[in-house]
Amino acid sequence: MPLVNFREMLDDALAGGYIVGYFESWNLDSLESVLSAAEELKSPVIIGFGGMTVNQDWFKHGGLDYLAALGREAVRFSKVPVSFIINEVSFEECLRGMDSGFNVVMLDSGGLDFEENIKITKELVKIAHKRKVGVEAELGHLPENLEDKNLILTDPKKAETFVKETCIDALSVSIGNVHTLINEEASIDLKLLKEIRESAPIPLVIHGGSGFPKDRLKDCLKYGVAKFNVGTVLKKVYIDGIKGGITGLQEDFDVQSVVGSRKTTDFTYRGKQNIKEKVKEFIRLLGSAGRA
Repeated sequence: MPLVNFREMLDDALAGGYIVGYFESWNLDSLESVLSAAEELKSPVIIGFGGMTVNQDWFKHGGLDYLAALGREAVRFSKVPVSFIINEVSFEECLRGMDSGFNVVMLDSGGLDFEENIKITKELVKIAHKRKVGVEAELGHLPENLEDKNLILTDPKKAETFVKETCIDALSVSIGNVHTLINEEASIDLKLLKEIRESAPIPLVIHGGSGFPKDRLKDCLKYGVAKFNVGTVLKKVYIDGIKGGITGLQEDFDVQSVVGSRKTTDFTYRGKQNIKEKVKEFIRLLGSAGRA
């Protein structure tokens, strides 16, 4: 199925009363599992890869291109509407991502001041929109855990200026959400989200979905959230499944059956199933099941 225009996908979600999930992958197992979940529930989905947590030398010297190739083939065989994002990378990597087939890019601008963020994002949008590529941008900064004091909440007034100046397609917001949180829940400022929505009426994005309180999702939809990112918890359930697949092996196991067979006997099978079930859980929570 051809890639779906990113902004149109998010606008359709807002109009239809649901949120589209971005379920970040890191290899073929995760990518296939995400798409399998979306197809089973007939849900539109955003697939893709992030650049922040991988080995940077590998990523800069071929890694991005390898990941793009996996995604391009996955999109080609997809049975549901898909957008394909390269998430939180440098300006140059955004450009490479466009060349490699991603139809959405997101600049990692956490280290930029406000004016520099506007300048570089505006330039990226100018290039991307000419190529029919969507741009997600961020304003504010998410901490990596609850103890991390490096938190910058999104300023609604700055958000209004930022959106007008840059013409981005979606804005990632910092409202108390936290990156890489699994076993605890973040404390979310819904009043701030409402103010951001009133100042910047474009599709909003929540990062840090693994630790986001599930009972706040309906409020997020009410206040303009159209994209919800999930990543860390998928890695956790994947490794839990693989552990189970390995510890259950007998000493005389058939290595051909267990490694690389892509059968139920493969040691990665449980991990893939875990990812699929977790993605399906989020799809139901986001209300996108049956919307494909």
